[in-house]
Amino acid sequence: MTIIDPFISFNIATVLLLVGKILTLRVEVLRRYSIPEAVAGGFLCVAVVGGIWVSSGHRVSFNLELRDYLLLVFFSGIGLKSDVRTLLKGGRSMFILILLASVFITVQNSAGMALAQLFGLDPKAGLIVGSISLTGGVGTTLAWAPIFAESHGITNALELGIATNTVGMISACMIGGPISAYLIKRRNIRGSGIADLDLGASNDGRHRRINYFCVLWALLALNVTIMFGTALHGLIAQTGLTLPAFVSSLIAGIVLRNLLPVAPSKLVRRVWPGTDDALGLISDLALGLFMIMALMSLQLWELASYFDFIIVVLAVQIFLTIAFTVMVIFPAMGRDYEAAVISAGFSGISLGSTATAIANMTAVAQQHGAAHKAFVIVPLVCGFFIDIVNALIISAFLH
Repeated sequence: MTIIDPFISFNIATVLLLVGKILTLRVEVLRRYSIPEAVAGGFLCVAVVGGIWVSSGHRVSFNLELRDYLLLVFFSGIGLKSDVRTLLKGGRSMFILILLASVFITVQNSAGMALAQLFGLDPKAGLIVGSISLTGGVGTTLAWAPIFAESHGITNALELGIATNTVGMISACMIGGPISAYLIKRRNIRGSGIADLDLGASNDGRHRRINYFCVLWALLALNVTIMFGTALHGLIAQTGLTLPAFVSSLIAGIVLRNLLPVAPSKLVRRVWPGTDDALGLISDLALGLFMIMALMSLQLWELASYFDFIIVVLAVQIFLTIAFTVMVIFPAMGRDYEAAVISAGFSGISLGSTATAIANMTAVAQQHGAAHKAFVIVPLVCGFFIDIVNALIISAFLH
């Protein structure tokens, strides 16, 4: 096996993100269906690495030390741009989304257990290819795999969960944008047209008001938020509650933006009005590089022994996700533009990760305009509340 060192791996990720951005700007079909640029670029790496393995059996892996830090930067930026007034307005929608996502977790696990039985496996293995790896993601998989291996006799729980999550994340990236595009076209929905995006820059060529001081203030705010988030994560861990580290950074960002004295931040935004733009752009770059690195970490050879089972399971889960999003999530969220953006993110909630959900929504927003409520509701639902609900539902299925 060849392992690429961290510096070269980071530069490869940067090149791939640049290529993905150019492709989404120039290839109309990618833009029409709001395919994230990280997916367009990341698949090039997957194809090359997979081709080398298939043709020669040689394995190429990347040392991706910066990946987790980039996720913290991304969620800190989301928190720092979250206005609590928008959150309060979306309180009812957030509660409804939590409830519906909980219902879908039950559907997801029921389907997984039925398919496991169909393949002659222990039905409990269906939970691993259900909400543990798909809704829960890698963190939940790592937490539950030892329990399944030691207490339930499913010794390959970790490998099965990681493989399912990997394929699920890729699937979520591929269907989120098209779902939103279908809903927008079918309902003749007009985008918000708001250029002040929560993440990144729009695809219409508008220039951002960013200068030297804006970027410095944004970097300082992000690093301070990560420090507060790290401390908060340690306090939460002492209570015995297990949550991903990025949730603490998200909460810290919201607190720093809304609950501390706001005079300094108001002064900064008045003197350097591009600071919010700088926050959004840096967060967008962090998300793009994280997604690229997630795809670069895909090791196809680990999927080989579970290929048939995983493909059948994901085909069913993708169908359920599309049907539930179009027929339940979109109507319940209001059938408007915000609902269409939330629908793009729901594939990430149900199949991939919080980062995948935000990447899908960002791709839609870059095409049709900002959706501020969606960018507050979805990270809180799939980054915080769903992890707690998911643990309770998994425990109920096991008993």
